[in-house]
Amino acid sequence: MGWHGPGYAMAGWAWPVMGLFWIAVIVLIVLAMRGVLPGLTTNDQSATAYHRYDAFAILDERFARGEIDTAEYVERKRALRAKR
Repeated sequence: MGWHGPGYAMAGWAWPVMGLFWIAVIVLIVLAMRGVLPGLTTNDQSATAYHRYDAFAILDERFARGEIDTAEYVERKRALRAKR
């Protein structure tokens, strides 16, 4: 009597560890849903700003390579700024 085998000895520390694990998972899900973790959510404003920067960068590269002339560069840059 009194001998329960090795399984019960392990259960003594496993329950608190699993509890902390699930608490951490729940906290991460809540933070992701609230937008605190930027890598896990998509923010339309940041995506739009990135695409705007990307469009200007592409326009600058095309002008630098000589694919478009100064007049076209100025016109397209003005058009991109008007979309803001």
